[in-house]
Amino acid sequence: VLGQRITPGVDVVTWKGKKIVLPATPAKMTVMLNKPRGYLTTLSDDKGRHTVAELVADAGVRLYPVGRLDMDSDGLLLLTNDGDLANKLAHPSHEVKKVYLAYVEGNVTAEQMTGMTRPIEIDGKMTSPARVRKAAFNQVETALEVTIHDGRNRQVRRLCEREGLHVRKLTRVAEGALLLGNLDEGKWRRLTDREIRQLTDRA
Repeated sequence: VLGQRITPGVDVVTWKGKKIVLPATPAKMTVMLNKPRGYLTTLSDDKGRHTVAELVADAGVRLYPVGRLDMDSDGLLLLTNDGDLANKLAHPSHEVKKVYLAYVEGNVTAEQMTGMTRPIEIDGKMTSPARVRKAAFNQVETALEVTIHDGRNRQVRRLCEREGLHVRKLTRVAEGALLLGNLDEGKWRRLTDREIRQLTDRA
């Protein structure tokens, strides 16, 4: 009957006497990738540029990026085929914290760091305040640890630029309770059930 609902694994569907085998639903899978610079956070690119899909092609299922990490940035990126999880993490009310190390030229002043904490307007909306602390300084550049909850387009870079700071390198090192750790650049690993539960707890 046209439009009749069936229960996969329970109902048997036939057409002209032949059994119709329905494709299996892929198991849910969520991975952490250490994205290198130069890769787009997308599944395909009409200009032939490298994408993160190439780096997780051996996962056995089609995975979709959760959130964004711009082409010139590297570090922790989540990919999943779990739509419910992706929607939950992307929803503004969930406020998953994201921690970056921003390597900027020169010695950053206290006033500049304070300025970076203030909200900034991106795409017509104000961001939440950021947290900023100086992680290291080597006479040439400063490593700033920047924590945000929004993850808007180039948000950390824009905060730096507003204070006259030039970003040499930007790496996402944590998301929620997840740490990038010593995962090699360009490699991925599957998240455990415990890590997924931690990730979906309110940050």
